[in-house]
Amino acid sequence: MKIVSWNVNSIKARHEHVKRFLSESAPDALMVQELKGLEFPPQDFEALGYHVHAVGQKAYNGVAIFSKTPIEVILNALPGDEEDEQARYIEFETNGLRLIDIYLPNGNPIGTEKFTYKLAWMERLFKRLKTLREENIPFAIGGDFNIIPEDEDCYSPAAWLDDALFQPESRAAYRKIINLGLTDAFRALDNRAHQYTFWDYQAGRWQKDEGIRIDHFLLSPEITDRLINCTIDRTPRGWEKPSDHTPIILEIS
Repeated sequence: MKIVSWNVNSIKARHEHVKRFLSESAPDALMVQELKGLEFPPQDFEALGYHVHAVGQKAYNGVAIFSKTPIEVILNALPGDEEDEQARYIEFETNGLRLIDIYLPNGNPIGTEKFTYKLAWMERLFKRLKTLREENIPFAIGGDFNIIPEDEDCYSPAAWLDDALFQPESRAAYRKIINLGLTDAFRALDNRAHQYTFWDYQAGRWQKDEGIRIDHFLLSPEITDRLINCTIDRTPRGWEKPSDHTPIILEIS
């Protein structure tokens, strides 16, 4: 089973990119983030053989899923704050597997309510995943975590010292989630430094391969036992007018 996560940075701008990726890579499930709007034509993707479900928000955020098998939606929002209207979370089942698609808050600039919201959102995520672990529900969670876990996951730690993605509090919250017994699927199989999923549009970061690894798959123990491979597909980042992220691909038995 091949499951992919990809921050497309606007489904409107990357509509043809997503169709091309589905056609060429044929994943069993594709989880996308940052739709940036409510315009979402499911029929275009259903024509390719995919069931589609999206949680959108005007102009910002948004997550969606594409699956070759029927989708049973469990949650359209992260529990813990009924007043939170940001579209960042879908929990669903497809082909007998519990999957979670997230677009974790960026949190910049630090010292503002945006950073406070990021940490609070991560605490809510921790509580939800803790509940799943306590209920013995196997799951894989993927998406744009907006977290640089280690120094080796960025081209220059010094360049990120004042960024919310690299703050000690952010990384500690990420480790707290990992410590529920989850496995970073990519790092379980690839220990090389400087493997990235995001390259900024500015300053020729892509051309100079100056990126960061912020898109992840975390697996519960039962899914870790089924892990075959987890790779970063850099190809779509080289397409014309690409997203600044590139897909990460999880393969399980």
